[in-house]
Amino acid sequence: MKVAIVDYGMGNLHSVYKSVCAAQKLADVQAEIVLTDQPDVVFAADKIIFPGQGAMPDCMGALKRSGLGEAVSDGLKNKPFFGICVGAQLLFEHSEEGDTPGLGWFEGEVKRFASDMSDADGNKLKVPHMGWNNVRQKQSHPLFKDIDDNTRFYFVHSYYFSPKDSNIILGTSEYPHEFACIVGKENVFATQFHTEKSHDGGLLLLRNFLHWNG
Repeated sequence: MKVAIVDYGMGNLHSVYKSVCAAQKLADVQAEIVLTDQPDVVFAADKIIFPGQGAMPDCMGALKRSGLGEAVSDGLKNKPFFGICVGAQLLFEHSEEGDTPGLGWFEGEVKRFASDMSDADGNKLKVPHMGWNNVRQKQSHPLFKDIDDNTRFYFVHSYYFSPKDSNIILGTSEYPHEFACIVGKENVFATQFHTEKSHDGGLLLLRNFLHWNG
């Protein structure tokens, strides 16, 4: 089994690579984990991990310039596919960040948190939403195996998913209102939080992905 981590020049790539290698040991599976900027390698991979970090216009531009867009779109059709952070936001039709078109795999938008948010005590909330937060599992999924509901994961983001179809929402968090932070359908699973920064919970998600046939 070959697992391709897509390197389009944007993202916490080496941390993602290290966490996937650690997850492989937990999964106890034979797999070749490759960090690649070559479309042919992504086309040939059995599973794809699509990370991202930074501004969505920059990430979308880098994806197009690298020539990886077609390989990523092909993988979305028929391979186990894991999107992380901006690599998950890019799966939607449009983002308010830079008025940027996405890949359009999921219907819906990526919206910015309001600048005037406050918590229950009236304290102003900062944007970006940064740090550990609980994730509520909204549906059962093979990637949730051995992960308790309300497990905490690590977030760094100013924008969030707003799917048109609520059926693709697999997990939610609150800041201060509920927002979708895990989406998925069929062979695609995507998280707003950073699995590579989420310690045990993130490693278990990646372990489960390595076992998952999509």
